[in-house]
Amino acid sequence: MLTLTDKGAEKVQEFLAGQDNPQVTGLRVGVRGGGCSGFQYLLAFDEQRDGDTVVTERGIKLLVDNSSIPYVQGSTIDYVESLQGAGFQVNNPNVVAACGCGSSFRVAEEEEVSAL
Repeated sequence: MLTLTDKGAEKVQEFLAGQDNPQVTGLRVGVRGGGCSGFQYLLAFDEQRDGDTVVTERGIKLLVDNSSIPYVQGSTIDYVESLQGAGFQVNNPNVVAACGCGSSFRVAEEEEVSAL
């Protein structure tokens, strides 16, 4: 369902090790409405909640709420360092369009709905 790269797992482990809250157990991966293309990714260190789908990848718990699953299924999460900065990057096969800055996206399901 989700893949975490070696570098992504390494950075998540670093961040989780630095957390003072023992209830923070993994990386929440989700989407929310917004941005110029329709959706934005939500990545946060969080605790597991009722109804979450939990994917364990490279020893890391990835926490996904049920409404986000169709939008992130098949994605790969990486940690990238570049001239523009460093941070987590989601490579999502469901994306059909993204904004120029890369912070929001649209999926095929939205394309079909807007064509009706």
